[in-house]
Amino acid sequence: MNTHAATGSGRWIPDQGDGTYRNPIIYADYSDPDVIRAGDDFFMTASSFAHTPGLPILHSRDLVNWSIVNHALPQLELPGYERVQHGKGVWAPSLRFHDGQFWIFYATPDEGIFMTKTDNPFGAWEPPHLVKAAKGWIDPCPFWDEDGQAYLVHAFAHSRSGLKHILSLCRMSPDGRSLLDEGRIIIDGTVKHPTLEGPKLYKRNGYYYIFAPAGGVPTGWQAVFRSTAIDGPYEDKIVLHQGDTPVNGPHQGGWVELASGESWFIHFQDKGAHGRIVHLQPMEWQEDWPLMGRLAPGQDIGEPVELWRKPNIRAAGEIAVPQTADDFRGPSLGLQWQWQANPATGWYSLNPWGGLRLYAAALPEGCRTLYDAPQLLMQKFAAPVISAAAQITPSFATSEERAGLVVLGQRAFYLALSMDQDGALRLTQYESSGVTENLTEAGDIKKAEILTGADSLHLRFSLGEDCLCRFSFSQDGSQYTDFGEPFTIAEGRWVGAKVGLFAVSFAPVESGGFADFDHFHI
Repeated sequence: MNTHAATGSGRWIPDQGDGTYRNPIIYADYSDPDVIRAGDDFFMTASSFAHTPGLPILHSRDLVNWSIVNHALPQLELPGYERVQHGKGVWAPSLRFHDGQFWIFYATPDEGIFMTKTDNPFGAWEPPHLVKAAKGWIDPCPFWDEDGQAYLVHAFAHSRSGLKHILSLCRMSPDGRSLLDEGRIIIDGTVKHPTLEGPKLYKRNGYYYIFAPAGGVPTGWQAVFRSTAIDGPYEDKIVLHQGDTPVNGPHQGGWVELASGESWFIHFQDKGAHGRIVHLQPMEWQEDWPLMGRLAPGQDIGEPVELWRKPNIRAAGEIAVPQTADDFRGPSLGLQWQWQANPATGWYSLNPWGGLRLYAAALPEGCRTLYDAPQLLMQKFAAPVISAAAQITPSFATSEERAGLVVLGQRAFYLALSMDQDGALRLTQYESSGVTENLTEAGDIKKAEILTGADSLHLRFSLGEDCLCRFSFSQDGSQYTDFGEPFTIAEGRWVGAKVGLFAVSFAPVESGGFADFDHFHI
């Protein structure tokens, strides 16, 4: 039986092939996941922060095997998002299927609550509509009752609103486009459930349920509140916690009910540099309370499962994982790729004969470091231990252009090719952060450098145990030589670390150089 099935394509495969699965079901940073069933299909979305395209749409037929099929948000049509906005952007979306439409409600913590919808989740989604302009209103979840009334429950970001630990309920127009009042506090978790956030509102057997995480991301628990009236009062129960398992802070996600009647709960676990990875828990109802995971002897709160039987689905899905590698042979970039900010025209092209060309665009005015560069083409880590390699052939116009492989977390570490004054290619390792004090003129700290004597190189990043990383290079893509200093990668602001490609000019004007990437292998 595979324990994590790191195959030649660098994948974590949860489906064990014998009717069981192993958690996590996605070993990648899909923070604050929400999930729905529509017929025989399951769909998931997650926070995307300032990365674009945003609001990823993942699809599964069995809740275990997932693929990226779309993004609901091509870019953030908000002021300032042409620049990197670490930790801002799309927070904690809710996904619903109602009245023949797929709906996503999400918040950006500085602007307000937005809604987008579609009748085809694989196609285009409507441009986001601003439901409520509000600073610090976050984690919205809509609900349509049987009597036609509509509601929205949400939390507050203390950093913007000064409020914390509380959930508020608003009346909402049935079309989801406006709120009908300013809301009222229905749950105060200050004493029993501090850092209460991420609510999801459901109804079952005459009870209104609010599933909500509490206790903080790394160490918290999943709470459930229920009432026979949507305005409350609500009684509460902790239904999932770490217990004696290694799964810290298991919470924040969505409940889904199968056609067979089974219930399941998808949630995340904070895994440091790997981000908030996704788990699937079996769920039962006992005396109209949900029980998630399994009970340890003598316990009445569920703990996460590691290995479990797969959901009872009529037509089992094929083994699938979110995409990683890319040979750049298609008409568009793979759906796993995201930019660090809204992309600009002319950052890249896909060659008709195959391959990706990244143009060495100038950094925005005032930006001195690669850490803050918007034109980084990145993807999530996809397994506990990975390597990522790309072949790069640069065509530089000036010595201030660089292109190569980058890893971005709390800091950026990158392996760059550049051209010296004589036209020879140099290979350099850099470390980069948003702090400009004591940095070099270019803004990044040089760690190692050599002349390559080559026109093209294979560059590789390796992620080992305890997030210890190395760069290496090769002439032929087979025999690699370690290069530069090893380093430890840490998570970014609310997000896991990412790996990807770049081409950039540190000159103040566009200079015309570019780099061709033949492939990106995981």
